[in-house]
Amino acid sequence: MPDPLEMFPVWLVEWMEAHNIDLWGAADLRGFSTPRDETGRRFPVALSWAIPMTPTIMASIKNGPTQAYADEYARVNDHINECSAALAAEIEARGFRSKPLAASDRTEPLTIKGDFPHKTAATRAGLGWIGLHCQLITRPFGPWVRLGTVFTDMELPCGPPTERSFCGRCTRCVDACPANALKGNAWVPGLPREEILDVRACDQWKKEHYYQYHKGHNCGICSAVCPYGLLVPEKKPDKPEY
Repeated sequence: MPDPLEMFPVWLVEWMEAHNIDLWGAADLRGFSTPRDETGRRFPVALSWAIPMTPTIMASIKNGPTQAYADEYARVNDHINECSAALAAEIEARGFRSKPLAASDRTEPLTIKGDFPHKTAATRAGLGWIGLHCQLITRPFGPWVRLGTVFTDMELPCGPPTERSFCGRCTRCVDACPANALKGNAWVPGLPREEILDVRACDQWKKEHYYQYHKGHNCGICSAVCPYGLLVPEKKPDKPEY
């Protein structure tokens, strides 16, 4: 069976390797309402990738976020935004349209959403599935990742998309949520976020109890208790390579 990376442009594979991005792919987003470029046109494709968080920090927040987690969250988001801007510029230099999607940027405060769900691009690229905690779960890193997305009109080999959950009967995240915001429903593509997560209950709890961490933007308890994440320290070094 041929290596899937061999189907991508050599320059793109080398770019990802140079930036220590091991988990990435392309998503076919035709039929989705992607952001528009400056001419009003949408994008048919997105490059999606995952940057792992430091495992020991993630494993330490089962009882609530810490300053170390808040700092890690900000550091990885900054790194993603730097990579997204650089990749978008590289794509445009090669004659294609592109648009980076900011990490953790709420552009619709009332609905608590951004311009486009990073997780939609990630599942369409086959990077993982959405867990009962409404976070992307990957095989290499569990849910202990932050996501990057760059939209483009490049012709790229997309997917195959992930189309089912692999959480099985596990409900550790649901049981651990202090806001009782998780509904315990298994994800399938197209399932509304509201069927998995009461986002307002989650947001309110964080603002009331963890406001000191990015004005209530951080919690992470549900991710910290995920069995797929708890396997990570045995397989990955704690110190990031970038």
